[in-house]
Amino acid sequence: MSGTGTTTAAAPATRAEYCVVACAEAWRGAGEVLASPMGTVPTIGARLARLTFSPDLLLTDGEALLVGDVPAVGAAPGVVEGWLPYRQHLALVATGRRHVMMGASQLDRYGNQNISCVGDWERPRRQLLGVRGAPVNTLNNPTSYWVPKHSTRVFVERVDMVCGVGYDRAAAAGPSATRYHRLPDVISDLGVFDFETPDRTMRLRSLHPGVTVAQVVESTGFALAVPDEVPYTREPTAEELRLIREEIDPKGLRDREVRA
Repeated sequence: MSGTGTTTAAAPATRAEYCVVACAEAWRGAGEVLASPMGTVPTIGARLARLTFSPDLLLTDGEALLVGDVPAVGAAPGVVEGWLPYRQHLALVATGRRHVMMGASQLDRYGNQNISCVGDWERPRRQLLGVRGAPVNTLNNPTSYWVPKHSTRVFVERVDMVCGVGYDRAAAAGPSATRYHRLPDVISDLGVFDFETPDRTMRLRSLHPGVTVAQVVESTGFALAVPDEVPYTREPTAEELRLIREEIDPKGLRDREVRA
């Protein structure tokens, strides 16, 4: 999108922009913790949160630098506040001082996440990223998930391999696993979800405008908790739209991850 601030702010919010705002909300009130967004839309969301309602949020350049400004996506930072080598990053993880928003190749009703393989572990049909830091992330600091294409291939009855730990497995492992385990949000291109149910299973919290409950249910491979009244994801403010379109993502990269 291009043009003057008045023109861009006046244009209706796109689905991608609703997703950006939903991701930003995951860091509302987070305080001075490290935001670790994985994906274009979560990255824009974290930067939007930093520029608006979470000014104490810590951001990195995606590698090893803590940044003091909020550059556009793909641009080099103008202000570097410090060095964050891998060992220090792990220390932040272990002490719970970050909130990561990971992706998920598979996700089940309890929040167990798979990013390693599809099919039987001994002979998978498809090899993916590997377990990576998912177990430590989920047991030591808040972990949310971003799914740009909501479908029954991602939202499955049972993940083929557990990488990120869900509520049922954390409970089975006992207090050492549950003490810092928290999965605040799951955000997809259809809506926002959480685990605020008695049995800690996934619940539909809000729908993005233009999406129906039936569409979400049809695209989910397990029985989803659906309240009687499901609100819409909140509208971006005019200032948030201006920041997204003119300062954070002027090249419109968000629309490549979430199409209208």
